[in-house]
Order: sequence, then C-alpha cells, then structure tokens
Amino acid sequence: MYNPARVLRSGAQDSRSDVTADDLHPQQSTPEAPRPPKRIAIVPAFNEEQAIGRVIDEIRAADPGLTILVVDDGSTDGTGSVAAGRGVELLRLPFNLGIGGAVQTGYLYALEHDFEVAVQIDGDGQHDPSQLDVLLAPIVAGTADLVVGSRFAEGRHPAPFSRRAGMRVLAGLVSVLARKRFTDTTSGFRALNRRSIALFAADYPHDYPEVEAVLMAARNQLRLVEVPVKMRPREAGRSSITTARSFYYMAKVTIALLMGLFRRRVIPQEEP
Repeated sequence: MYNPARVLRSGAQDSRSDVTADDLHPQQSTPEAPRPPKRIAIVPAFNEEQAIGRVIDEIRAADPGLTILVVDDGSTDGTGSVAAGRGVELLRLPFNLGIGGAVQTGYLYALEHDFEVAVQIDGDGQHDPSQLDVLLAPIVAGTADLVVGSRFAEGRHPAPFSRRAGMRVLAGLVSVLARKRFTDTTSGFRALNRRSIALFAADYPHDYPEVEAVLMAARNQLRLVEVPVKMRPREAGRSSITTARSFYYMAKVTIALLMGLFRRRVIPQEEP
C-alpha cells in the first residue's frame, strides 16, 4: 500500500547519505591581501655624477619597493652612466630641457606605466629618502593628492637671507591666490597619487616650476598637504639660483603665477 510518509522518510535518508563533512562545514576561502600600489621615485638629474649614486642607494635602503627612475636631463658628465650602473630605470634626454621638462618626462613615464603613487626626489642629495614615510603617509591614508615636504613647517631652514625672503614671499603669494596656507612652495620633495600624476603628465610648468605647480594643483581642486621635512646641503656642484638670480627668480615666478590665473583648467588624460 502506498504510504507517502514512508516515501518522504526514505527520500530524506537517501539525501542525507549524500551529504559529506565538507557540505556541512564548507571551507572558507582566505581573502586575498590587497595589492600594494605601484610606486615610483622620479629623480631628475643634471650633471650630478658625484651625488646620484648615493641618492639611488639611499632610496633603495629607505624603501626597497620603489621603482627608481632617473631622468638624465642632458648631462655632460657621467650622471647617466652612474645611474645605469646602479640598475635603475633611466631616461636620457637628448639635451637639457630644464627641471620642468625633466620632471614632466618622469610623470609621463609614470602615467604610461600605470604607477599609482610617485615621489619626486632631487638628484643632488638635498632630499633625505629616510623621510619618505612621512611624505607618503597622507597619500597612503587617502587624505591628500599632492604632498609637499616643507622646510619651514616646523622652524627655520638655513639659507641665505635673500633666498629665504624670496621663499617666504612666494609662499605668501601662493597662499593668497590658492586660499590655503603654504610655507614652502619651492620645495621639490613631493609625493603624488594617480590623480596628480595625470595632471602633471598633461601639463607642467617649465623653468622654475615648483611654485607654479602648487597653484596649478590648487586650481584643479587637488587636495594639497604640507609635511615637515629637513633638507641637507648639496653633496656636490652648486645651485643654479645665485643671490643675484633670486630676485630675477622671484619676479619671474610672481608674473607667472598671476598669468596662471587666466589659464584654462587642465583636463588630465584619465579624467572623463
């Protein structure tokens, strides 16, 4: 005689017999650790044969995960050969473009090779790579698009009076134009995220670009942060900005800043 209850019990027993321990206690897959962002150190260098080797060694010691790119800006000494001997990425420019052209070349390389974070370090040894963690912290935390290492954020930086005065004047002017306080707009010790890399790959000031780049970033609504750093004297060579040229530099950059207010907003390659 047909008994539905018996059929149901039989079916339940059969289905239970197919259940394994793995079905009752499935193994949970371990989530993959997030991939660290691709990072690059851009080192513009012009006739820095005596300093560039140590700069590369210090960057590697401070942050082994950084890809190092030396942009040899048409040097007439052995800068490129020293960099090549250290096994870093090397771009040799056919002639001297100036700091702006060399730095923009580095940002173009970073953009085209899908780097997400970049740091800019001078090739003369003034920037101390041991402070990279301080410089990168706001980028890693996602609270800044561009971080500038400031010599004046926590005190006084030793420099000739004329240069120090010029730095203060330019920082004050940029602070007024950008409506945000800055203490050291001439610093080239910087960290950037992908958004800033794309902006500066599309357009970057030439000649004396650091000050103009800060205002450009502010006008393009990037989040700018200053962090205190200490800088060292040049290891070799001499600065192109003498006392006499400090006044010329300040006048030229002031005019460039005022003219920059009338420039159209730059649209980076990755912006929709």
